[in-house]
Amino acid sequence: MRTVVLTMKASVIEMFLVLLVTGVHSNKETAKKIKRPKFTVPQINCDVKAGKIIDPEFIVKCPAGCQDPKYHVYGTDVYASYSSVCGAAVHSGVLDNSGGKILVRKVAGQSGYKGSYSNGVQSLSLPRWRESFIVLESKPKKGVTYPSALTYSSSKSPAAQAGETTKAYQRPPIPGTTAQPVTLMQLLAVTVAVATPTTLPRPSPSAASTTSIPRPQSVGHRSQEMDLWSTATYTSSQNRPRADPGIQRQDPSGAAFQKPVGADVSLDCKIDLSFLIDGSTSIGKRRFRIQKQLLADVAQALDIGPAGPLMGVVQYGDNPATHFNLKTHTNSRDLKTAIEKITQRGGLSNVGRAISFVTKNFFSKANGNRSGAPNVVVVMVDGWPTDKVEEASRLARESGINIFFITIEGAAENEKQYVVEPNFANKAVCRTNGFYSLHVQSWFGLHKTLQPLVKRVCDTDRLACSKTCLNSADIGFVIDGSSSVGTGNFRTVLQFVTNLTKEFEISDTDTRIGAVQYTYEQRLEFGFDKYSSKPDILNAIKRVGYWSGGTSTGAAINFALEQLFKKSKPNKRKLMILITDGRSYDDVRIPAMAAHLKGVITYAIGVAWAAQEELEVIATHPARDHSFFVDEFDNLHQYVPRIIQNICTEFNSQPRN
Repeated sequence: MRTVVLTMKASVIEMFLVLLVTGVHSNKETAKKIKRPKFTVPQINCDVKAGKIIDPEFIVKCPAGCQDPKYHVYGTDVYASYSSVCGAAVHSGVLDNSGGKILVRKVAGQSGYKGSYSNGVQSLSLPRWRESFIVLESKPKKGVTYPSALTYSSSKSPAAQAGETTKAYQRPPIPGTTAQPVTLMQLLAVTVAVATPTTLPRPSPSAASTTSIPRPQSVGHRSQEMDLWSTATYTSSQNRPRADPGIQRQDPSGAAFQKPVGADVSLDCKIDLSFLIDGSTSIGKRRFRIQKQLLADVAQALDIGPAGPLMGVVQYGDNPATHFNLKTHTNSRDLKTAIEKITQRGGLSNVGRAISFVTKNFFSKANGNRSGAPNVVVVMVDGWPTDKVEEASRLARESGINIFFITIEGAAENEKQYVVEPNFANKAVCRTNGFYSLHVQSWFGLHKTLQPLVKRVCDTDRLACSKTCLNSADIGFVIDGSSSVGTGNFRTVLQFVTNLTKEFEISDTDTRIGAVQYTYEQRLEFGFDKYSSKPDILNAIKRVGYWSGGTSTGAAINFALEQLFKKSKPNKRKLMILITDGRSYDDVRIPAMAAHLKGVITYAIGVAWAAQEELEVIATHPARDHSFFVDEFDNLHQYVPRIIQNICTEFNSQPRN
C-alpha cells in the first residue's frame, strides 16, 4: 500500500514538473513572437488645450512659437485644463520657444489658479476649474506605456483635421496576463478552490476603515488613490469620500499612524500654512506642551505632502523665529517629530511684530511657497498681545495672506487695563463673523478646536481675505463733464463707470471707489472713505449730476492726486480711470508724469474727439494696455471686460509680497 502511495505522489510531481516546464517554454516562445511596437511621439499644435485630450498621462511634441500670447495659459505650476498644453510648457520652463517633447500628467481641479509672468508667457488667473495638469520633462517611466496616438474628446481631433489617422488609445495589457509559468502552489490553490467553492463575504464598512492605505506620493498618483480608497471603504458608487476620522494611514516611511478622531478632512486640501505659536514666558511649560500637541494633531489630520497641504512653524516672544519652513518637512511623521523638538523661547507676546515677520519672510518661493496654493497663517495667543496687531494684519491680508486667530483664556477684569489693543482678534481678521477666529476658555479645551480649525483652513471657497485683483485697490474715476459730452452721453459714461465698479469687491477693507468730475474746474463727487458697500457706491454714481463746461484734463489729474489718491491707504494699489471726449485745453504731460511717479496706475479712455497721442501720454506704460479709444459713447461698454482683464493681469504679474 505504501509503495502505491509513493508511486502516485511521484506521478503527481512528475505531472507538475511537465506543466511547469511547458509553461516556461510557452512563455519564452510567446515572448519571442511579440515584438514591441516602436513608440512614436504624437505632435500637437500650440492651440491644443489639455482638456481636449482624454488620456490621463501622455508624451507629446510641441512646435516652435508657442510663446505667443494668443495661446492662453491659466495658472502657475499647476495649470487649468483650459490652457494651451504647449503654452503651459513654455511658461513652466520645461520648454523654450523652439518647442520639443514634454510629459503631461492630468491632476485634480483646483479651487483657484494664480496668474504669473514667466519665460515670456503671461498666464492668467482663474477662480476654479474641473481639471488640471502639470508639465514635466519627457522622461518616460520604466514599465509605463504612453499612447502613440492621442484620444480627443471631440470626433475631429487636431491631428485628424490635419489629415492624420488618430486611433483610440488602448490601455496597455496588465503585466502578467500573458502565459506565465505555473507553480506547484498555484495549481494546488486552484485544486482546493474547485474542490471547496466558497463565497467570501464583503467586508463591512467598519472593517474596511482599518485597512492601511498608503498616502499619495505625488500629484500624479492622487487620483489613483482616490479610486483605491473608494473601493476599500465604499460599496456604492458615490462621489469621492472624505477621509474616515479613524482610518489608519501610512507615511512614506511605511509606518502607520492613527488620524485624530474628528479630523474629517478632504484629501484635496492644498494650502501653504504657517503656525505662529506663542512662546512667551507667561505661557508656562505645561501650556506650551499643550500648544505643541495641537500642532502635531493638525499636522497628522491634514496629511502633509507635496500634493496637498504644507506646514511651517514660527515661534514668537520678544522677536519671532522660524523653526522650519514649508519645504523642510513634507510628510506628517517628520513634521510631528520636528514639532516635538521645539523648545520655548520666552519673552513678551509681540504678535504684531511676528505677523509682520511672516508677511515679509515666510511665504517666499525659496521657503517652499507654491503660487497656486492659498497662504494661511494661524496665530495662537495666550491672553493678549503686548503690541498692536491690526495694522500688521491688514498689511498681511493685502499681501495675499489669510489670517486665523486662536485666543486662549483672556484678560481678567483687573487685567484689562494692560491690554494694548482691546478686541484685537476682531480687528486683525477681515471678517467678524467668527469664521476666522476661535476662542477657548481654558488651555485644557484647546483640543476641541482641531476639527473646526482644520475644516476652515481647508475651505478654500471661504478663504476670501487674501487680496486679489478685485479687492485690493483704491479706484478713482476722473470723468469729463464738458459741454461736448451732452446730458445723454454723460449718463452713458456713468453706466460705463457702474459696469466697471460692479466687477470689484467693495468694502472699507477691500476695493474702494472715488470719483471726480471736471470741466475747466474740478469737483469731488465722493472720496474713497465715503461709501463702503457696493449698493451705496452704485447709487452714488447714479446721483452724479452733469456739469458742462470746458476740458482741462491736466488740472483734473492734479486735483485727483490731491483730493483722492493722497488719502489712499498704504499698500493699496492706486488706479485712476480717466474718461474724456476731447483734447485738453491745458498740458497733460507734467500731471500725468506726477501720477506715474506717485505709483498711480492710469487708464485713459477716449471717445469721439479725444486725441490718441494725449491718451497715450496720460496712460501708464505700456500704453497699449492702458489707453483705449472708441468712436461713439454707446461702444464704451465693449471695453469693460478688456479693462478688468488688464487690471487683473497686471496685478497677478507682480511679486506677491
